[in-house]
Amino acid sequence: LSSEENLTELFAGLEYQAMGNTQDEYAITINGENLSLDDVFEAWDNPLESVFPAHVTLSQEKPKIYNYKNRYSHSPAISVSAPRVFIPAFPGTNCEYDAAYAFEKAGAVTDILVMRNLTAQEIKESISEMAERIGKSQILMIPGGYSGGDELFGSGKFIEAAFRNPEMKDAIMELLNQRDGLILGISNGFQALIGLGLVPYGEIRDIKSDSPTLTSNTIGRHMSRMVQTRISSLLSPWLAFSELGAIHTIPISHGQGRFIAEPEMLKELAAKGQIATQYVDLEGNPTNVFPYNPNGSVAAIEGITSPDGRVFGKMGHSQRIGAQVGANVPGEKDQMIFESGVRYFK
Repeated sequence: LSSEENLTELFAGLEYQAMGNTQDEYAITINGENLSLDDVFEAWDNPLESVFPAHVTLSQEKPKIYNYKNRYSHSPAISVSAPRVFIPAFPGTNCEYDAAYAFEKAGAVTDILVMRNLTAQEIKESISEMAERIGKSQILMIPGGYSGGDELFGSGKFIEAAFRNPEMKDAIMELLNQRDGLILGISNGFQALIGLGLVPYGEIRDIKSDSPTLTSNTIGRHMSRMVQTRISSLLSPWLAFSELGAIHTIPISHGQGRFIAEPEMLKELAAKGQIATQYVDLEGNPTNVFPYNPNGSVAAIEGITSPDGRVFGKMGHSQRIGAQVGANVPGEKDQMIFESGVRYFK
């Protein structure tokens, strides 16, 4: 209730007790005693800090703020009023339904296929079926989950292996090169895209030792929380409805989301506008400070694209939005990524 409300009039005829009110000071005041919330949170964290660390020291160097203003200007050769989105569900995938819902809400038609992996023959048949469905779609969406049990260096590896099958590889490259298609990978999907080379190179290729990658969070365990990210490039058609510098509050849930790359590669990505999104602090500045940068990503990078922007990989679960999702967490949560992907084909 507003402090301007007259409680006597508002609760006339009712028995009530005013329990407290908010204040500007970052503290709790009880019976005249003032408790700093910083001290309260420290007392809450400290008992198990040595067992389950809640804090980690990252680089104190401030990451650059990237700003790439040039938008993607090309259109697909054939317009589609309701683009078809193929969503493969691999062992461990758990985000196919909310991804499908987000695309359907944006006006797309979705197609989910669960990979069968009980026998080698079933895997072969599933790969052939996936390749066929990619050939009938305009968008490939690789959702998040716990592929490979989210084990160290295992995340996304099964997905990556499947996509390196010649049949699948041909279907994906035909989608990109012949039909002007789009690809989106979130969390596990991002891990698969970067392992394949689709980001940042825009093609499936062998990865070298100095290629960008995603590795374990600096804190050494899984992170699940809301973070703030900033739109740092307008290159991608996936960000057609975004404005440069816009900040969104996005859920993350991963154990291996730390983006690392050599300095020269970072310069190249920045120059080409491929650094799409960055983790930021409460002031909206890219940061290395935990937990605003939840995994210790270099340059505070949360998402990157292919050179032309049509392949987009990111760690944050942009599909996890709704009227009651994070209702008590401030901030804009809808990045309009799915609407942008659908609009691209119209």
